[in-house]
Amino acid sequence: MKDSKLKVYNTLTGEKETFKPLHEGKVGIYVCGPTTYNFIHLGNARPIVVFDTIRRYLEYRGYEVKYIQNFTDVDDKIINRAKEENLPAHELAQTYIDEYFKDADALNVKRADVHPKVSEHMGEIIEFVKGLVEKGFAYTVDGDVYFAVKRFKDYGKLSKRNIDELQAGARVEADERKEHPGDFALWKKAKPGEPQWDSPWGKGRPGWHIECSAMSGKYLGCSFDMHGGGFDLIFPHHENEIAQSEALNGEQMAKYWVHNGFITVKQEKMSKSLGNFFLLRDIFKKFSPDVVRFYLLATHYRSPLDFDDEKLEIAQKGLARLRTAYRLLKEKANESDLVKALDGEKEIKEFEEGVAEHRRRFIEAMDDDFNTALAIAELFDLARLINNFTADGVAQNAQGAVAKAGKIYHDLTEVLGIRLEQENADSSSELTEALIRLLLDTRLVAKKKKDYQIADEIRLGLKELGIIIEDTPQGTRWRHGEN
Repeated sequence: MKDSKLKVYNTLTGEKETFKPLHEGKVGIYVCGPTTYNFIHLGNARPIVVFDTIRRYLEYRGYEVKYIQNFTDVDDKIINRAKEENLPAHELAQTYIDEYFKDADALNVKRADVHPKVSEHMGEIIEFVKGLVEKGFAYTVDGDVYFAVKRFKDYGKLSKRNIDELQAGARVEADERKEHPGDFALWKKAKPGEPQWDSPWGKGRPGWHIECSAMSGKYLGCSFDMHGGGFDLIFPHHENEIAQSEALNGEQMAKYWVHNGFITVKQEKMSKSLGNFFLLRDIFKKFSPDVVRFYLLATHYRSPLDFDDEKLEIAQKGLARLRTAYRLLKEKANESDLVKALDGEKEIKEFEEGVAEHRRRFIEAMDDDFNTALAIAELFDLARLINNFTADGVAQNAQGAVAKAGKIYHDLTEVLGIRLEQENADSSSELTEALIRLLLDTRLVAKKKKDYQIADEIRLGLKELGIIIEDTPQGTRWRHGEN
């Protein structure tokens, strides 16, 4: 890892940089999680999957990763939604935290080492705000506490915004009491009927930005390696996190700031405010979670990703190809009758070298700012190489090489969180496979009765549906077509 070739695009510098963690062999990552007032939509899912994959890759490369993803369970949107549903805000938030885990688990997202909640860190948040007031970076106005952006000389360095041109940012209401329109709330005076906590400034609740600064500092320290989130969080959220944390601690908050691109619908950003968002629950009714994950990774994480069913259908076919290759490999590895002539040492060596080359290219793609699109292309090429080598069976002296290749193939798909064995396959996938098997059995009966017309019609019909069948001495196999 000392000579790691991994390069990461750092939003802070606007460049790809060689990744060098603060502590050799260890990586601390903080990712902004959802505000828990609704089920997550596809736009929320993208950073969840992207940073899960980044974590998996760093672990694959041998790093010890400490991964933190928070839940914002104290927020205006939660309060408003709770009022609409006549529920306590904390109860509504917990309901959607529970629902988040159902969707994240379905997407094969690993649990964070810690999932801190804002509501459980009021002590740390209040102490953080007190420190900023004492150091002169914040001021109080009638129970509210604001961060003074002009007192922090580096304000705007992440978003590249000029402080004199800044207007009040997202989630910051205009207030004539503020020194500058860009000053943002660290602590908000309590309003009737809202969740509130005691503080030196009276009863109230925290502002949005201070929450992540306090929680990341508690679990990763004043300085850590990587902070992630969607592109829309660069300003004001991440800009304000930097200002708060570095003003209080006097040192760089995060070394690498990593942001994924938007998901768009007809070139417009997917968002609840525009009403063009798609809940994962609704998408899962038509496409399996594994297909959705594959779709999200088939495009580089920083590129915009336009949503439509056709792209998900393409992802479905691509995932099926990878799974078919693995299924055939397992079937051949379990065959007792080896029909292929003994492979020569040269042929086996060339096969092993080819497998190693595809693994090297996979790593090279991921080392280039986590280019999952290129990495997936290498998986397809590796699958094709293995299938071609084992097409007629596996010779005994080649079994070791094939088993090793199969493990490499499986491990690389695991890096991307792609499940090859369909452990959580949806009922429609299981039904599709069962129907194909039934047709193949019917075709076999027709052939035994020498009714070749029926057998050919089944073969051609399946081909039109993208299913290719192959008759081998070990029986009939099927796979998804390459188109």
